[in-house]
Amino acid sequence: MLEVRHLTKIYDDGTVALRDVSFTVEEGAFLVIIGLSGSGKSTLLRCINRLIEPTEGQIIWDGVDITAADARELRQIRRRIGMIFQHFNLVRRSTVLTNVLAGRLGYVNPWMSLLHRFPRRDHQMALQALERMGILDQAHKRADELSGGQQQRVGIARALVQEPQLILADEPVASLDPVLAHSILGDLERLNREEGITVLCSLHYLDLVQRYATQVIGLRQGRIVYEGTAEDIRRITDAEFREIYGEEAQRIGGSIAGSLHEEEKA
Repeated sequence: MLEVRHLTKIYDDGTVALRDVSFTVEEGAFLVIIGLSGSGKSTLLRCINRLIEPTEGQIIWDGVDITAADARELRQIRRRIGMIFQHFNLVRRSTVLTNVLAGRLGYVNPWMSLLHRFPRRDHQMALQALERMGILDQAHKRADELSGGQQQRVGIARALVQEPQLILADEPVASLDPVLAHSILGDLERLNREEGITVLCSLHYLDLVQRYATQVIGLRQGRIVYEGTAEDIRRITDAEFREIYGEEAQRIGGSIAGSLHEEEKA
């Protein structure tokens, strides 16, 4: 179980990105974080694995206080937390296989990793992950030769070889078209269901949230303003919707589409 307790993040310029955020995620959940750009979604995800250092609060995972971990302990914790990024975060001139092997960096001698030398088992794991993502035939191509959807599958494969118990996905489909978005989220859903990997994923559009989430939190200006289940989000009221997305938010054609006008201001 993951517990976030009274989490606050204030940046050096005084920006308050998170304000006293608390919630719990059960093992095996597919939690989606919703809200406008600038609401704190990315900051929240990056605080969980301490890519961003929280200002106050605690993050407890399986009884371990991540916020109190020293460098050695944090390296051990991060082995079990995969991270998927909006813009893929690949080394574009390196091969797909090399990018996936980067997911094993927490398991190998740092000096060996600098030489890009990984055990045979790690190579086999990387190839199996690529096969699972349906892109094994791309293994020896440069990452920048692949389409956006293929690059994101490389990112998922990289997370998968970490043998993670938790995956953090920061706007993983924001730069993809709707068909690819469903395909990529379907990949994450299969890992969630088949492997029991807990997924925390930030998204903008509630039609995707309604399809994939088992648990939802809504952020606005760094505060939690909505919590619910998959069933709750399907029955979200206009008042709840506007609490997350602002008074100018619109529900288009009877479905929930988000507020593009408000988002442009954020």
